[in-house]
Amino acid sequence: MREDIDPADAERVDHLPSVRDEADNIAEAFRLSVASAINERDLDRLRALTRSLHEADMGDLLESLDGDERRRLIELLGDDFDFTALTELDETVRVQILHGLSPRTVARGMRGLDSDDAVYILEDLSEEDVAAILEHMPAPERVALLRSLDYPEESAGRRMQTEFIAVPPFWTVGRTIDYMRETEGLPETFYEVFVVDPAYRLVGAVSLDRLLRTKRQVLITQVKTAHVQVVNAAEDQEEVARTFEHYNLVSAPVVDDANRLVGVMTIDDVVDVIQEEADEDLRALAGVGSDEELSDTVAYTARSRLPWLVVNLGTAFVSASIISLFEGTIEKMVALAVLMPIVASMGGNAGTQTMTVAVRALATKDLSTHNARRIVSRELLVGLFNGTALACLLGGIAALWFANLHLGFVISAALVLNMAAAGLFGILIPLGISRLRLDPAVASGVFVTMVTDCVGFMAFLGLATWWFGGP
Repeated sequence: MREDIDPADAERVDHLPSVRDEADNIAEAFRLSVASAINERDLDRLRALTRSLHEADMGDLLESLDGDERRRLIELLGDDFDFTALTELDETVRVQILHGLSPRTVARGMRGLDSDDAVYILEDLSEEDVAAILEHMPAPERVALLRSLDYPEESAGRRMQTEFIAVPPFWTVGRTIDYMRETEGLPETFYEVFVVDPAYRLVGAVSLDRLLRTKRQVLITQVKTAHVQVVNAAEDQEEVARTFEHYNLVSAPVVDDANRLVGVMTIDDVVDVIQEEADEDLRALAGVGSDEELSDTVAYTARSRLPWLVVNLGTAFVSASIISLFEGTIEKMVALAVLMPIVASMGGNAGTQTMTVAVRALATKDLSTHNARRIVSRELLVGLFNGTALACLLGGIAALWFANLHLGFVISAALVLNMAAAGLFGILIPLGISRLRLDPAVASGVFVTMVTDCVGFMAFLGLATWWFGGP
């Protein structure tokens, strides 16, 4: 029997379908049971089906339902629906659900949420929608959420939880423990107790394990850690994630410019940040919008992808213009037209490998001024080594295929040149874009492909023209 199910519902629970199938997706039988309960307005069965669902499972269930079914499920469950599940949804689905609910319903559902989850839900809505929802919330919560929303997007201020435990330096360990036991409204999960002065400036922090191992009469200042790794509220969330990774943090206090404690970042939020930033970099490398999701409409997806495709079309014309310079040579030897895409393709793939490594190293700060020269030299030598190895193979195949040993030599030399160029420009282009303070993940792919195509065509057709004679 599932946890948290009333004994009166036990008989019904025994007949509930499994939530997930063998592929770890929402099981179709479970989805159909939920949809049927929604359409029949069978609240008892709907509660039995969803009562023990984790917020992540509820998020997956919502995404599997139709748009109107999502709204009706939330309205039917009322206070039994945990709005934390909305943080597990794609942005498009979440906004659609929020637009389908009344501001009063959303405000009521968000009152029990941690502040970081509430901000995450609100930040994608328009200012008018946010104002309409906050109008129905108590003044203290409304002020706290507005303060968090005032911070820049993708900053620590947007990600932080404003609920934390802070005590004055003259308290003892015993008084601090009693305060945590007796006070209502404290965070459900926390890892540190912060020590602040009367102006709420951070003085230090005490981890829970150290606090519980210390005698009650000891002053909190005697066990606090003065050198705390702090995060500024305006700091970019990617930098915060890097700090957590570098110092192996579980949580970190967030302070404003006056060093006043305003919130706390925890590892669960940082894990989400790491995943989001990795997804964003991966999309950018492919010329896909950083906020594109599977739930987006055809029109939105097409618009987000079109700009870089247009840029790619322009760079393709540059490559085509190089080919047009050797029309006479190609007409004399049709084999060149058959083989030249191989040279360009191999260079493009090698360039993409180098570029991916370079972009990731720049994002993680592993590639910097002090080691750039060594890494550039390494990638150039890797390109030459792989180019030589592949040139031997490709040259032999081309010579046998077209019964022309000279053609094998030409394509081998062209491949070595293009693979070397791929290794060199695959790292120089991201470095150059980064020096211009632009995102190398966004623009590198198109230009690396253009360079490898142009160098490949120029090297192969130019060498062929020189070797076999002009038109």
